[in-house]
Amino acid sequence: MNSTPRTPSGDAFAELAISVLRLAGHLTSEGDKLARPSGQTSARWQVLAAANHAPMSVADAARMLGLARQGVQRIADLLEAEGMIAYRDNPVHQRAKLMIPTPKGEAVLADISSRQAVWTNALGADIGEERLKQATALVSDVIALLKERGAQP
Repeated sequence: MNSTPRTPSGDAFAELAISVLRLAGHLTSEGDKLARPSGQTSARWQVLAAANHAPMSVADAARMLGLARQGVQRIADLLEAEGMIAYRDNPVHQRAKLMIPTPKGEAVLADISSRQAVWTNALGADIGEERLKQATALVSDVIALLKERGAQP
């Protein structure tokens, strides 16, 4: 049994955390559906999109996505083997190559992005722009606070 009772704000945060985790599961499932016609998964799409965002190392992509570096490395290597990304020299770090999307990778991203636009436009219209902006601000604040505290309990 928990020896320290939660406060009302602690309960509210716990409910938010559970809701965000449940949302993440739904978003992954929907991402898989959006990526499947292009022969991809949500995870592969995320890594490919990160590489398309800016030339970055696997470690940079993992930090940006909040994922383990080893998992991102495995996916990046698969994407490279399939000709969707290429590794390039990194002027800042000799061993940490930069991921760059190839024309094939860019085409796959464009294909997925067209389906995603229809999906996000419909959901955005149902929820409303202002509510979504407020939710985004709250989630961003929680992320910043966790980073500031070092994610320590």
